[in-house]
Amino acid sequence: MTWTDEELVARSISGDADSFNELIRRWERPIYALAYRTIGREEDARDVCQETFLRAFRALQGFRGQAKFSSWLYRIALNLCHDWIRRERRTPVVQAPEDVDLMALAAAAGPSESVEDLLARKDLTRAVERAMALLPDEQRTAIVLKEYHDLTFQEIADLVGCPLSTVKTRLYQGLTVLRRELAKSGGSERPRLRSVAGRTS
Repeated sequence: MTWTDEELVARSISGDADSFNELIRRWERPIYALAYRTIGREEDARDVCQETFLRAFRALQGFRGQAKFSSWLYRIALNLCHDWIRRERRTPVVQAPEDVDLMALAAAAGPSESVEDLLARKDLTRAVERAMALLPDEQRTAIVLKEYHDLTFQEIADLVGCPLSTVKTRLYQGLTVLRRELAKSGGSERPRLRSVAGRTS
């Protein structure tokens, strides 16, 4: 039988350690990916991921189900990421794990890529990483949650605690900056992001 997140939370509160372990198995990868895409450092992202579940476990009694469990976890993780950025006073190095395709922001790979295409994709990936690092935290967070984690505008608004219109503005402004920065990297990259920069739904 497959339990919902909320059922696993209820069982965990009742003292079933296996249920919380299942929640960790279910959400560890997305939370790590969120942390890594936000701060860009593997070891620190792992620390944030572990601390997220530790804090969630300690605060589990206070989870009332007013938001999805995943949204609650995301909020904890994002707060920890922002704390890390403020504490370290570093600019995030926005990059993706090897098994995550940053090119989703620009264009999907074709089934028969030439060597030239592959090199161009790698160059564009680096350009996207550099451009993402230039964005303010709010814009970068909106892009990460929408483009990488496929959250709706309303879910992002609830998660970060701002109006729906603000989320849309942040996403549009962030994607506009990405488009502009990629345009500086070379003409062949420009149209590949233009289609994404116009995607606000």
